[in-house]
Amino acid sequence: MGCLLKQGGGLYARLRVGAVLLAAGEGRRMGGVSKPLIRLQGVPLINRQLIALSGAGVDEVVVVTGHARDAIEAQVRSFPVTLAHNADYAQGQQSSVRAGLAALRGNFDAVFIVLADQPLIGSADLVELMAAFKKRPSGNLVVPVVKGQRGNPILLDDVALAQVLASDTHLGCRQLIERQPELVYAFETSNTRFTTDLDTVEDVLQLAQRTGWKLELPSGELAA
Repeated sequence: MGCLLKQGGGLYARLRVGAVLLAAGEGRRMGGVSKPLIRLQGVPLINRQLIALSGAGVDEVVVVTGHARDAIEAQVRSFPVTLAHNADYAQGQQSSVRAGLAALRGNFDAVFIVLADQPLIGSADLVELMAAFKKRPSGNLVVPVVKGQRGNPILLDDVALAQVLASDTHLGCRQLIERQPELVYAFETSNTRFTTDLDTVEDVLQLAQRTGWKLELPSGELAA
């Protein structure tokens, strides 16, 4: 996607990496706010994710839209991404994951599943996950775990992708680990950016208070 930085070299061959960026949710717990359009320091969260993916050297990105489709598509128009609209977004995240994976055009060593509502994720965090993927002792799906809490994004190989597409497994839930633990490599890390997300207006307010940064809802309302 017009990468700014290519990771690789050293003892490990460079990965060819794709990404599905989920931006279809209804924001029900936030009163219908389109979370990808929340602005942090003036930059919409979805733009921050795309900049991070580019900086980490990701080769192809599919942005999955649903709720607030027109506004989100307008926001990402300047980025070299593929848009995939999930008309069934109200059915939940898994339908968006499937829509995004189906829209990927390349062959990849690994694919990120990225949430648009993680405000602190940057390119270094994605590179950290790619390094964990390369060095994992086993498993087909890398999940960051911070003090026992599972985080995001996650990174899958072709075996895990096939399992996802062939089943109704929800990538983000406990059942995946409990039912198919052989697929999962839990990457233990102290990086709390993997577990910081915005589910409610209270989460937005707390992040603004904790960081001192300016956060704005799509309506222009300040979180302070």
